[in-house]
Amino acid sequence: MAVRFVAALAVALLANLSAQAQQAPSRLDEIVKRGTLRVGMTGDYKPFTYLDKATQQFSGFDVDMAEALGKALGVKVEFVPTAWPKLMKDFEADQFDIAMGGVSVTLDRQKKGFFSMPIMREGKTPIARCADVGKYQSIADIDKKGTRIIVNPGGTNERFARANIKDAEITVFPDNTVIFDEIAKGNADLMMTDASETRYQQKQHAGVLCAVHPDKPFDFSEKAYWLQRDMALKAFVDQWLHVSMEDGSFKKIYSTWFD
Repeated sequence: MAVRFVAALAVALLANLSAQAQQAPSRLDEIVKRGTLRVGMTGDYKPFTYLDKATQQFSGFDVDMAEALGKALGVKVEFVPTAWPKLMKDFEADQFDIAMGGVSVTLDRQKKGFFSMPIMREGKTPIARCADVGKYQSIADIDKKGTRIIVNPGGTNERFARANIKDAEITVFPDNTVIFDEIAKGNADLMMTDASETRYQQKQHAGVLCAVHPDKPFDFSEKAYWLQRDMALKAFVDQWLHVSMEDGSFKKIYSTWFD
């Protein structure tokens, strides 16, 4: 009798859970029904994302990736401007379905949502004037009185600098789109940022700024797309990324911005 009662209770519980699942549409269902994918972007992190303030148009690697994701979903893409200091707040306020634009995977962000499969593996490394590359090979070389480190506010670059630097001077510069010009002009000595960005900025400031051992960064990190907590949406994005990486479309977009 007891066994039959437990079995009946289990069947009823499963039926109830199934009914709840059917009643609650997933975020993926909502996006498709809405016809729009809302993508949060800072617009200040070349070559991943850049917002032209004159035209209010976004461009960059992750802009092209977002458009490709929207096409795969069969929806339009709406870019929602945000900023690194308020990215978490905007995410929690459900201002967008997904954050793209060079977003690093962190455990704090993981607590609030899901990350897609990684799209890039790298870490923090310095970029300095080419004549000074030999001076900044290690954290110990950098963390000396008189060294001027520049960081953009609110993101993993500032967090890394403050966690590792005790004696050198740290200056927070508000405009990440021109922050590397400050090093080129001699107003700062270096910035520690993602290896991919140092490689890109080295090309933009050829002969002036040089990436310091980008193949051997100081730490390990990954970039991925930060999703609102919905398993159906994560499964779709992961599968889309997998197909893109296998059929060459990811490589084609990557080459446009990084090679």
